[in-house]
Parts: sequence; C-alpha cells; structure tokens
Amino acid sequence: MFVEEIETSPAAFEALIAAVEQLGASRVVLPSPLHFAVLGPPGAVRYHFERLTGAQVVVADCC
Repeated sequence: MFVEEIETSPAAFEALIAAVEQLGASRVVLPSPLHFAVLGPPGAVRYHFERLTGAQVVVADCC
C-alpha cells in the first residue's frame, strides 16, 4: 500500500512506480481515481502512470 502525503509528495507515487517495475506488475488497483488527485488531475496522473510503467490502473470504486 502506498499513501501519498502532501509533505513528501510525490514520494509514494515514485515508490509505486518503482515497485511495479521491480515486480513486473501488469495491474494496479486503486480504491478510487481520487487517490491520484493529490498529484494533479486523476485522469492525467493515471495516463502518465500507465505510460511510464505499462501497467493498467484498475479502479475498484464500486459505490
């Protein structure tokens, strides 16, 4: 689990990218697209993440 803190942003995002690359993960699950919002517009951050890592972001926001 990676949690972005405003004081250290974008440390968690960078750690997530590194973990995806190290593990060769093909998907990352977010509880909500708003979890990228601290970094900017969630759609743009998602696009950037997917382009950098090649991993698909799956949003589990069901309700």
